[in-house]
Amino acid sequence: MAPVASKANPLLSKVPWRRIILRKISGGSIARAPSSSTAAESETVIAGTKFLETFSEEFEIGSRKITLETGKIARFANGAVVLAMEETKVLSTVASAKSDGARDFLPLTVEYQEKQFAQGMIPNTFMRREGAPKERELLCGRLIDRPIRPLFPPGFYHEVQVMSSILSSDGKQDPDVMAANATSAALMLSDIPWGGPIGVIRIGRISGQFIVNPSVDELSLSDLNLVYACTRDKTLMIDVQAREISEKDLEAALRLAHPEAVKYLEPQIRLAGKAGKQKKEYKLSMVSEETYEKIRSLAEAPIEAVFTDPTYGKFERGEALDNITQDVKKKLEDECDEEGLKILSKTVDTVRKKVVRRRIIGEGLRVDGRRLDEVRPLYCEAGNLPVLHGSSIFSRGDTQVLCTVTLGAPGEAQRLDSLVGPPSKRFMLHYNFPPFCINEVGKRVGLNRREVGHGTLAEKALLAVLPPEDDCPYTVRVNAEVMASDGSTSMASVCAGSMALMDAGIPLGELVAGLSVGLVSETDPSTGEITDYRILTDILGLEDHLGDMDFKIAGTRNGVTAIQLDIKPAGIPLDIICESLEPARKGRLQILDHMEREINVPRTQDGRNSPRILTLKYSNDAIRRLIGPLGALKIKIEEETGGRISVSDGLLTIVAKNQSVLDKVMEKIEFIVGREIVKGGIYKGVVTSIKEYGAFVEFNGGQQGLLHISELSHEPVSRVSDVVSVGQVLNLMCIGLDVRGNINLSLKATLPKLGSNTDPAVGESVAPVPQTPKVWKPVNNFQKEQESKDDPPMGVGESLSSIVIRSAAECDDEEKSTGLSRSCKDEVPMDAKKLKLGMEVTAKVHQIRAHGLVLDLGGGIRGMFRFETGSRRDFEVGEEMRVKCSSFSSKGIPVMTLVRK
Repeated sequence: MAPVASKANPLLSKVPWRRIILRKISGGSIARAPSSSTAAESETVIAGTKFLETFSEEFEIGSRKITLETGKIARFANGAVVLAMEETKVLSTVASAKSDGARDFLPLTVEYQEKQFAQGMIPNTFMRREGAPKERELLCGRLIDRPIRPLFPPGFYHEVQVMSSILSSDGKQDPDVMAANATSAALMLSDIPWGGPIGVIRIGRISGQFIVNPSVDELSLSDLNLVYACTRDKTLMIDVQAREISEKDLEAALRLAHPEAVKYLEPQIRLAGKAGKQKKEYKLSMVSEETYEKIRSLAEAPIEAVFTDPTYGKFERGEALDNITQDVKKKLEDECDEEGLKILSKTVDTVRKKVVRRRIIGEGLRVDGRRLDEVRPLYCEAGNLPVLHGSSIFSRGDTQVLCTVTLGAPGEAQRLDSLVGPPSKRFMLHYNFPPFCINEVGKRVGLNRREVGHGTLAEKALLAVLPPEDDCPYTVRVNAEVMASDGSTSMASVCAGSMALMDAGIPLGELVAGLSVGLVSETDPSTGEITDYRILTDILGLEDHLGDMDFKIAGTRNGVTAIQLDIKPAGIPLDIICESLEPARKGRLQILDHMEREINVPRTQDGRNSPRILTLKYSNDAIRRLIGPLGALKIKIEEETGGRISVSDGLLTIVAKNQSVLDKVMEKIEFIVGREIVKGGIYKGVVTSIKEYGAFVEFNGGQQGLLHISELSHEPVSRVSDVVSVGQVLNLMCIGLDVRGNINLSLKATLPKLGSNTDPAVGESVAPVPQTPKVWKPVNNFQKEQESKDDPPMGVGESLSSIVIRSAAECDDEEKSTGLSRSCKDEVPMDAKKLKLGMEVTAKVHQIRAHGLVLDLGGGIRGMFRFETGSRRDFEVGEEMRVKCSSFSSKGIPVMTLVRK
C-alpha cells in the first residue's frame, strides 16, 4: 500500500515559530528558557514542570496517625486542607464573599458531601450521579457548623462558605469528625477573622473502657458515641448517643475527651504559621454606643414591664414586644434617625437580652414566673388515635407534639447509601415542624436541615431502649408532628415517641424522656471570663434565644441516651457543662413520673381493627411460587386483600390492617403455597376433573387428591356429577394415603350426619401452617405474658396432648359401642378415645391466652376455647366451665364451645 503524503496546514505554516520565546514554570515561579541556537532550532518542545509547594503536619491521637496537608490541591480557595487518617482523606475548603457585609446576621453555609467515587463505586441512581443531599450529609454539615459558628467575631456578617468533600474512604473511619477538624485548619489558614482553632474528637466505650477515635467496627460494639468539640479551655459542642450511660460515667468521658481534642490545636497552629494568610481587616457591623443608649432609653422600661408580668403567653408577649418596637420606630422616624432605624431590630433584641439576663441573675426570676429548676406543667395521653398502631400526645407548657407509630415488614427498612455504617435502617423517627405550630405562613419544601437534626436526635434517644432485632425484626416508623412550639420540641418528640411505642405494644426497656437546660451568664468584658451564671431547667423558646446555651439531654431512669449541646458565646467551661447534668436528671425524672402514670407497660390489644403482623417461614420453592413471575402473583394478592407481603431470607412477613385482612391474605397464600398435609386436616380445594369413580381435586398449592365416590356423602351416590362439578370449591378432609401414596380426600367427613345436632365443621378448621408464627410482643394481636418453655403457646399446628384423630363416622361408631349419648352429662373418667364430637364435659381453665383459653378436660387432655367477638373474657385460672366438643383441629386438638345455660 502506497504511503500517504502529509499536507502542511497553511495556517500553521505562517506562524513565525522561531520568534516565539518559550517559557516554563518551575517551582511556582515563571522562568524564560535559554535562547541558544540549539533550543531555537529544536523542533520538539518539552513542557516545563510545575512544582507545588506543600506543607504538612503529622501527629498521633488515640493510636491513629493523622496528617494535615495544604498547598497541593484547591490552591485558589481562601483556605484548603486535606486531613488523612489511614486511607481515609477529607478535603475542606473555605471562601468568603467580597461584599461589604451590610446585614445583621452571619450567612455561614456548611456543605458536606460524600460521593461514591470515594469508595470506588458508581451511584446506583438513574442519572448515575449524586443528587440532593442525603440525611447523613445534612447531619455532618450541622456537626461542622455548630462548633465553628460561635467563634466568628461579633459584627462579622460577610458571607462564608465551607465545603467538605470525602476524597477517599477505607470504610474504617467515620469522616465526619475528620471534616470538622479539617475545616478548623482551613479557617486558620484563610484570611477570614476567626477565633479558632478547635479540636473535635470522638470517644467510644467497650466493656467499660473508653476508646479515643474508635473505628466504625469498634463503634458498633460501643455503648457510647460521644463527639466533643472545644477550644483550649472551653467547650463548644457535644453530641452523644449512648445506651443509658450514667451521668457519672458521662462526665468521666467528657473529662477525657477535652485533653484529647486539644491535641488537634498545636498542629493547626504550626500549619498556619507555615502557610497561613494574614487576617484581613473586614468591616464589622457594630452598633455605636450613642445609638444603643438612645434606643435602650426608649425601650428598656416597657420591655421590663412585659417580662415582669408572668400572665403573658407566648404570642401575647411577642405582640407586646412588637408594639414596643413599633413605638420606638415611630420616635426615630420623627427624629429622622436613619442609623437608628437600620439597626433598630437588632438593638431592641440586645436590650431584651440584657433585661431578661439581669432579672434571672439578679433576682432568680424567669419570664413566665417559674423557679430556675422548675419544669412546666405536663400533659400526657397515649392511644389517642386507636385505629393506628400506636399514638400519643405530649405537652410541656405550650409545646405540644403528636407522635404516631407505624409497624412494617423487614423489607420496608430504609436503604442507606453512606460511605460508612450499616446499609439499612429499620427504626426511623421523622420530625416535622409545620408553620402553623408558631402561627406563621410558610411553604413546605424538601429536607430541612433543622428538621433532620431534631428528628435524628430524638431517634438516637429512643434507639437505646428498642428490643434487639431478633426479638423485633420489623421496620418501625415514628412520626413526630409538632402541634405547638415554645421551646425544645425535639425533647417533647422523645417523650411522645416513647409513649407511642409503648402504645403500639413494643416492649421498650424503659420510657425515655428529655428536656433542655439553659444558661445565663455574666462575663468580664476585659478577660471574657464568666463571673456569674445561672442554670435554667426546661427553657422556653425565648430563653433559648436570649440565653447562652441549649443543652438537650434525653434518657431513662437508668441513664442518658442522647445529648445535643449548642452554644452562642465562644465557649463555655466544661465544669459548668458537667454541673448542668444534675438539674437535667431531676427534671427528667419528674417528666417520667407523669409519663408512667399514663402508660408504663406495652399494651396488647385484640380489637377487630387493630393491625396485625405475622412472620412465617417457607422453603425457597414455596416462596417462588407465591411471588410468581416478576412478583406478579404477590402484587395481585396485595391488591385483592389490602395486605402487604414482604420476603426476606426465607421469612414471609404479612402486614394487615386488621384480622379479617390477615385471614384473607393467609387464605390466598395457603391456596398457592400450601401447607403440611396432615391426616384429619381440612383443606380448601377446586375440582379439576370428574371420573366415574370419583373426582380429582387440586388443593394446597397445586397438590392433587382423589375424592372417591364413597366419600362424597353419607348417603349412597350413583353419579359423581350429581354432587360436585368441575371448578367447584370444596372444604375437604385428608383421610390418608392409598398404597401408591396418593392423597385421599373426604367430603362427607366434613358434613354432619343426617339427624345429628352437631354443627358442620366446614370452614371451622384450624389450619396448620409451616411453622409457628414468630411472636413479637409489640404487635397488638400477640399475647401479653411471656410463655414458659414448659407450657408453650397455643399456636396453630401445635398439639396440646396425644389425641387420636377420628372422623365423625368413627365417633358415631364409638358412641354406639359404648352406649353413651352425645348430650350425656354424666361425668366419666376422660381419655382420648371417649371424647367425641358434641360431648359435653366440665373443664377447668388451665391457661388464659390473648385469643382464648387452654382447658383441662381431665385425664391429661387439653382443649382449645377461642374467644368470640363480644363474648365474656374475664376468666380466671382454675375456674370451671361447661363446654361441648364442637370439632377437632388438624392435629387432633379438641375445639370446645361454651354450653349456654
